Amino acid sequence: MRAIEYHAGVKPDSIALAGENCQVSYQELFNDLRSSNMDFGLRMAHVVGLAMDNCPCWAMLDLKLASTGLPCVPLPLFFSPGQILHAIRDAGVDCVITDQVEVYVTLLQSAGLEIVSHHPHELYGKKFSVLFLCSDRVSSLPENTAKVTFTSGTTGEPKGVCLDEYSMMQVVLSLYKATKANDQDKHLSMLPLSTLLENIGGLYVSLIAGATCILPSMSSIGLLGACSLNSKKMITALSQYRPTSAILTPELLFGLVTAIECGEAKPESLRFVAVGGASISTHLLQRAQNLGLPVFEGYGLSECASVVAVNTPEACQPGSVGRPLPHIRIQVAEDGEILVSGNVLLEFAGNKPLTVRDFWPTGDIGYLDQNGFLYITGRKKNIFITSFGRNISPEWVERELVLHPAIAQVAVFGESRPFNVAVIVPMPGQEPIQIQMQEAIAQTNALLPDYARVSRWVIADMPFTYKNGLTTSNGRLRREEIFKRYQNDIQSLYEGTCHAVL
Repeated sequence: MRAIEYHAGVKPDSIALAGENCQVSYQELFNDLRSSNMDFGLRMAHVVGLAMDNCPCWAMLDLKLASTGLPCVPLPLFFSPGQILHAIRDAGVDCVITDQVEVYVTLLQSAGLEIVSHHPHELYGKKFSVLFLCSDRVSSLPENTAKVTFTSGTTGEPKGVCLDEYSMMQVVLSLYKATKANDQDKHLSMLPLSTLLENIGGLYVSLIAGATCILPSMSSIGLLGACSLNSKKMITALSQYRPTSAILTPELLFGLVTAIECGEAKPESLRFVAVGGASISTHLLQRAQNLGLPVFEGYGLSECASVVAVNTPEACQPGSVGRPLPHIRIQVAEDGEILVSGNVLLEFAGNKPLTVRDFWPTGDIGYLDQNGFLYITGRKKNIFITSFGRNISPEWVERELVLHPAIAQVAVFGESRPFNVAVIVPMPGQEPIQIQMQEAIAQTNALLPDYARVSRWVIADMPFTYKNGLTTSNGRLRREEIFKRYQNDIQSLYEGTCHAVL
């Protein structure tokens, strides 16, 4: 709020928020945040759920909740009905703001949640409704909770991470300095604002810098749901809005890179593109850099208020996730787990016990090099032990395999087995497939120690996607589901009836 007031004073007519059909100046935004006429009756609420597509209205409502001290619970539009209801109940939401009125009225009523009042409004050209729910449950969120962010994860009932304003602002200020954001920037939000990374790294950093945050609907930039991308629409949006910065997931970067390689025009306006949300292959980063795209990998987690480390033009080490932000301290446990201090959540929603108060165990394994760059080599829970007693992080082997241009995706297994096997999704056009895979695996194996090599493999019958349940919404492999789907094929690999590298 103070930053918006400052920019309203020195550059009142500069555009703070831009949508498909409207623009909001810093002066207008500041006036609306101060105005009691823009209260929308929210002072009657205790915890507010925000379920809207990206638009300037979403941003203003989020800021309004922050200025009045009301906890905001972003409800992603790509959540399943069960996940939405779980988030509402777990966080004690008693008011929902949505532009999906019919959907939410039906959902809430079918779940037995009574809507006691329903108030339609319009702001910045967006129509929305404020739904007040009958709730006899007193909110049990910890004191000073400003935001409760739910991540889809791999289960139907994700945990809600309770964050205070101070923790989020530490990340905002660190990112503002690290990325050299400035008042000439135009940031294009290409991820839903309901994701913490875009909310903090996109919207808040832009407003601190006095920049313009461009907020078109997700469908207009080619993103449908959590897993469908129209690359041509994405390229068109980049050409239309000419942003200087954006945040991409690895899948969005893949779509952008592939489109440009196939002849689409490269967006020349970009100066900084952060990539995060899931592990990204070094090969894809190299392809992006070969095209002249200013792409920088980062790393973070909701429990630490989003970004923990990021590469920058001044400090970039390919293969790493960058140096930790200034307010962050990193330790590496004896088993290789990354521990983070400097920004730890207040609690989980729903009175879930929280035993960690200082260094947060991320569940990721990795290391810091002598120059202070952080490397993530895998997930602690995914490490398997071969029957020879060797500990292997499958992400390490997979990352090496997808560096080969013939391999699009791969999942490696080997728990309690004498050798490792893989389920492989080839890149399109790899004919003959078996010969191409044989060469790709042989070349990769030559770079790996013997215990980490893939000895046999099977070709997947379809790509791993969120839609078919084989990845999470942010692209991480759902290993148990992949194993279940291909367990007969995997068993055949160990019986010697499928493809092998001898």
